Amino acid sequence: MKILHIDANHPALIAGFKALGYENHEDYQGSKEEIMAKIKDYDGLILRSRFPIDASFLKAAAGLKFIGRLGAGLENIDLDAAKKLNIFLAAAPEGNRNAVGEHSLGLLLSLFNKIHTADRDVKNGLWEREHNRGVELDGQTVGIIGFGHMGQSFAKKLSGFECNIIYHDLEDKGSIYGAKKVSLETLQQQATVVGLHLPQTPLTKGYANTAFFNAFKHPIWLLNTGRGAAVVTEDLVTAIKEKKVLGAGLDVLEYESSSFENFLQSNEKPAALTFIMNCDQVVLSPHVGGWTAESHERLAQTIVNKIAAKFGPA
Repeated sequence: MKILHIDANHPALIAGFKALGYENHEDYQGSKEEIMAKIKDYDGLILRSRFPIDASFLKAAAGLKFIGRLGAGLENIDLDAAKKLNIFLAAAPEGNRNAVGEHSLGLLLSLFNKIHTADRDVKNGLWEREHNRGVELDGQTVGIIGFGHMGQSFAKKLSGFECNIIYHDLEDKGSIYGAKKVSLETLQQQATVVGLHLPQTPLTKGYANTAFFNAFKHPIWLLNTGRGAAVVTEDLVTAIKEKKVLGAGLDVLEYESSSFENFLQSNEKPAALTFIMNCDQVVLSPHVGGWTAESHERLAQTIVNKIAAKFGPA
């Protein structure tokens, strides 16, 4: 088995494949075209999100048996084309679910306790106690939309608090960590906190829009540690201005791209993005919800284990 790694990952990944007797090759700088020119010589491809693996790429990968992605989803891979070519796909949501659950809770507590504004005020020499008066998680109803690995991890973290946990998902996962499955309509009637843990699909793009926000009975606190495309930022800004959303904790943004850092620093940002970057009711982080030291290694080991279970040692 020859494997091509096109993104740098934890050393446990290459070490794990080496222990299986697989041959590791690394190319972290080559262009997509350069990778396509040689991918036919490989049995496996390992990546994160360097570039999309589309049908044309897969057509060039005549001998490819598997693709491993060190992340929660496979949205950067043409799934239909891979299925037609009988390519085994492995993602690793088990690897960073704990990190995402903790990060979601951290965003929520920061919003509730105004830790982000309190920190800024004190560092600026201001002792603004009343301005930074918080609210408590005790007694809140947290609605989790998307109850896979990440949603369940968030529920687990919440289970130690005196709050009510409900979830909406296409599948009935039963009662896990005290969370009860409800319809979306029921969730919108009851929830005061909403956590989005959705994969990126045609159905979830633009999921949280004006109609979504308007359907809630109570003003809500919104968390998104799933995919940025799930939230229409302009509609979120309107909901914040209209006090339908009291605050938002966003680890992901609709506008993310491979050159996002330069985009953030430019003067050509959409007005909605500029608003949330300067809004005290919003806490932002740079897509690091699953980006811990522990998850770095765990993601690698998860991919090794899945490939080994499917293909065995060399």
